[in-house]
Amino acid sequence: MRTMPLVFHRKVHTSIVVSVLLLGIAYALATMPLELAVMALGGIGFTLVVLVRPVWALYALPFLVPFPLREISVGPATIGGLEALLALFIAAWLARGAVRHEIIVQLPPATVPLALWIGAMLLSLLNAFSLGAAAKELVKWLEIAALYTIAWRELRRRDILIIVLALLTAGALAAMQGIYQSVFRVGPPGFLFPLAGRLWLRAYGTFAQPNPYAGYLGLTLPLAYGIVLATSGMAPQRDDGLPLVMRSALMLYALVTGGLMVLALFFSLSRGAWIGAAAAVLVVSMVLSRRAFVGTVAAGTVGALFLALGGWAYVPLPIRERLTDFLPYVGLVDVRAIEVNDRTFAIVERLAHWYAAVGMFADFPWLGGGVGNYAARYPMYKLPPWDDPLGHAHNIYLNVAAETGLIGLTTYLLFWAAALWLAWRAVRHTSGVWRGVAIGVLGAFVHLSAHNVFDNLYVHGMYVQVAILLALVAVLVDNRQDADPSSINPTTG
Repeated sequence: MRTMPLVFHRKVHTSIVVSVLLLGIAYALATMPLELAVMALGGIGFTLVVLVRPVWALYALPFLVPFPLREISVGPATIGGLEALLALFIAAWLARGAVRHEIIVQLPPATVPLALWIGAMLLSLLNAFSLGAAAKELVKWLEIAALYTIAWRELRRRDILIIVLALLTAGALAAMQGIYQSVFRVGPPGFLFPLAGRLWLRAYGTFAQPNPYAGYLGLTLPLAYGIVLATSGMAPQRDDGLPLVMRSALMLYALVTGGLMVLALFFSLSRGAWIGAAAAVLVVSMVLSRRAFVGTVAAGTVGALFLALGGWAYVPLPIRERLTDFLPYVGLVDVRAIEVNDRTFAIVERLAHWYAAVGMFADFPWLGGGVGNYAARYPMYKLPPWDDPLGHAHNIYLNVAAETGLIGLTTYLLFWAAALWLAWRAVRHTSGVWRGVAIGVLGAFVHLSAHNVFDNLYVHGMYVQVAILLALVAVLVDNRQDADPSSINPTTG
């Protein structure tokens, strides 16, 4: 009986605190500008939803990759809506587990190779020139590991469809933005190029540069391609549990969104993305079915014959130049002997950064010069007049070797081989639409592997999309159905 007043007073105090908090929020919203108040109210509402169902954050993350919202600088790092939502997702998952007294961390497939790669990055800190730059890159990969692990635990097949639709929608919106920029020439004059008797502009979206923008499209477009092929009869058709109407609607949506992304990819004029897309199409067709493989080979043969028999002359000059002007510089070339002009600038700049990465690797062959430290060490290895480090070596493999040495390069290749193998296993374990999703992820990984020969696509939030794609194929390998996460004991593959 003596404890009742105490409990009553605690409830009263809690009610008072909550009431004061709500009044404070209401006052703040009332005094804000209308646009800011609406955004704040929407943010508060979405935060409450995520706290109740963390998986909703995974539905929204794909939109924040091409549209990152406002960013703020915190030391060497930048924090925007993407990073905030990712932190909210992890915090909501931990909070829910704490309330239920069951924070269960189960390791998804490819965890060991990913852990070895992160371990190699930690070893490279022994040679790090800038610990701030190293921390920024290391945190990025820790975020990949956390997001992949938790998303794999949370997702079910129903969620996969929602996330795929979110990825396709975000890709289509980014594509429309890029097409608008190209058609109406909205952007820097340096991105202008002539085609069909008028000036166009290289599409770049919100990525500031065409190459990462095209890389983002290359990470999304294969999903549309895989779904279209899988739902059009090109793949073995077995029951995937989806109604025919839903399957047809999904195919139509993938066709429309994929078409927009193809057009935007073309307008980016990114050679690396074009090569990555071609590699993705070839591999996807090879693994989909014999019919798709034969059709791709036949189309490629006809196209090659057309070009060889004089059709090359009908290809617009800017496209021909983009496809061939780098060929004279393939192999061992002294970059200092190449004349720099408007046509060779981009090629020579990239070669100069490759040479700097090779020099860095030669000085730190085992542990590298420190993860994230390519730009910090670049002044010691630069070739004049290329003073700007550009943030990375424009080749992920050379960049990894320069920053983490032979140990890091080996573990990164091991991790990436595991990711490709995981996607391949998902293809073999699925049918129908699910196989289309798995093939799309495999295509995205192939694109990333090829495009990364000319760039580093773990930028601008694209690492978050990579982690989500990894989680999708891991769930498909588990053959996990829609059920309560706490009632399932998934395998680790």
